[in-house]
Amino acid sequence: MTGPAGPHAVWLRPWQALRRADRAWLSIALLAAGLLAFDRGQLAESAVFVARSAASVLPFLLLSALTAAWVLAAGADGLIGRAFRGRAIRMVLVAAATGALSPFCSCGVIPIVAALLAMGVPLAPVMAFWLASPLMDPAMFFVTAGTLGVEFALAKAGAAIGVGMLGGFGAMLAVRAGLVGDALRPELVQRARGERFRDPADVLWRFWQEPPRAAAFRRHAVSKTLFLGKWLLLAFLLESLMLAWLPADAVAGLVGGDGFLTILSAATIGAPAYLNGYAALPLVGGLMSQGMSAGAAMAFLVGGGITSLPAMLAVWATARRAVFVLYLGFAVSGAVLAGLVAGLLL
Repeated sequence: MTGPAGPHAVWLRPWQALRRADRAWLSIALLAAGLLAFDRGQLAESAVFVARSAASVLPFLLLSALTAAWVLAAGADGLIGRAFRGRAIRMVLVAAATGALSPFCSCGVIPIVAALLAMGVPLAPVMAFWLASPLMDPAMFFVTAGTLGVEFALAKAGAAIGVGMLGGFGAMLAVRAGLVGDALRPELVQRARGERFRDPADVLWRFWQEPPRAAAFRRHAVSKTLFLGKWLLLAFLLESLMLAWLPADAVAGLVGGDGFLTILSAATIGAPAYLNGYAALPLVGGLMSQGMSAGAAMAFLVGGGITSLPAMLAVWATARRAVFVLYLGFAVSGAVLAGLVAGLLL
């Protein structure tokens, strides 16, 4: 039977299919198509950048996905989650210090965070590790010391641990107040729960001995790798475009000067505007030699180090909205506090 709805239904089908399409892959396809049409040179540069970035984070992505799948298939996720309960304060301190020594960037730490949350590790120590990790590692410490001085490097290392503690204890209070439930997105939680072996007596580390557990391992490892992988690819693509079209020196030039408002603006501008941690150091050093305060420099490096547009996109795809808001709020407030303290000490 034909009628007025028939032609409209034909026109609606592409729109309905577009709405059902995966948002990450659709965004990647649209960006690639736009670059192909208007800037093929940038498309080639972005492809190389994405490939290199993906190769650098792939070992961590696979390790986190396989570890999480192993723990789930063995039925030990509940045991690991309970191992972190009752030691909240100590675990936050350890997680913040460990994060400050780990070699993960703001995007590269996302698979590790997702794996920890999927295994039932409480949000507080995970948040502490999450915030501290992108700010400092041994290599970053020595490069910072060589560029901005040992005092500044020590202050930034302290800021990494301090911001991690701020986020960890803040997340602990938020959970106790009932502001946050499950940290992961519903699809990730449901997928993990659907595969979970609930009885602690059923823990079997050699999961491959039972076909259902081996099948659960394969499904969870593949789904987790694909889910996180597609969002990280989109994040790296956006990162390449920001590096090409948003010069770091232009962004950093907006935060010169002194005073609280400068520190606040440095923290807020540094959060959404991506700035590579190593590339930022000589630029910030040059601005400090021209009068930029140590407080503003610290706020900019901390804010930009934890959160960038690509990192926020990856966090948004992985965590629930309440956790995303906490992550962003702790990052910016931590950057402001780090800047104020650095302004007093340096």
